[in-house]
Amino acid sequence: MSRKIICLFDVDGTITKPRQPISPSIEKFLLETVRKEFDIAVVGGSDLNKIQEQLGTENLFEKYKYIFAENGLIAFKDGKALPSQSIQDMMGEDVLQDFINFVLRYISELNLPFKRGTFVEFRTGMMNISPTGRNCSKKEREQFYEYDSEHHVREKFIQALKKEFPDLALTYSIGGQISFDVFPIGWDKTYCLRHIQGYDEIHFFGDKTAEGGNDHEIYESDLTIGHRVTCPKDTVNQLNVLIALVKENREKELSVPLQCV
Repeated sequence: MSRKIICLFDVDGTITKPRQPISPSIEKFLLETVRKEFDIAVVGGSDLNKIQEQLGTENLFEKYKYIFAENGLIAFKDGKALPSQSIQDMMGEDVLQDFINFVLRYISELNLPFKRGTFVEFRTGMMNISPTGRNCSKKEREQFYEYDSEHHVREKFIQALKKEFPDLALTYSIGGQISFDVFPIGWDKTYCLRHIQGYDEIHFFGDKTAEGGNDHEIYESDLTIGHRVTCPKDTVNQLNVLIALVKENREKELSVPLQCV
């Protein structure tokens, strides 16, 4: 019997360039080649609107078996919404405001090459914190990413938060170019796996798989077979290898003669 397989993709850096729309060639490959062999799904840390901006709104829920926004806190299967939870219910309003107030004070004291708007983006299952502000341009995103690679602004910010709030059961996860996510422990991308049922193998593809990256936990999970990728082109290459291996195994299964007992 052939094994039932689903391929689960991170969005930014895996099937799209950071915060950019999916290219027609990548989408065509996923829908016309990969989907013939496996079910496909996506999981992103961003909210649903941002995922729709990148993957398109037309027939989106028909293209992917599952769509997971905010690490799976917002989840859809075959276009139908699945149960969700909220970070404010978990943390409580008083603690949440103390946390946000500290974040804004910390950012106000940072000296960066530039600052724009939307430093804290409040989502259903997490907060997204950007020291430079999410309203920066594509060029500014790249500039900040280079600056952060040298000065480790986000890493230092996270260490300050851990020191200030040692008793909060929160995970801090760096993803993309300008921000990091904050969410309750266990609400990383492995959260989405509770919704995926009926498969022999879940193959996860992501680019931020190192410790501290927002693909790390799901990449390392015992429930997935992890694939570390560097860009959408690398994702395509690794998918071609996977498809070839699966076809080879199926051919071997078919070539085994039936034995009568």
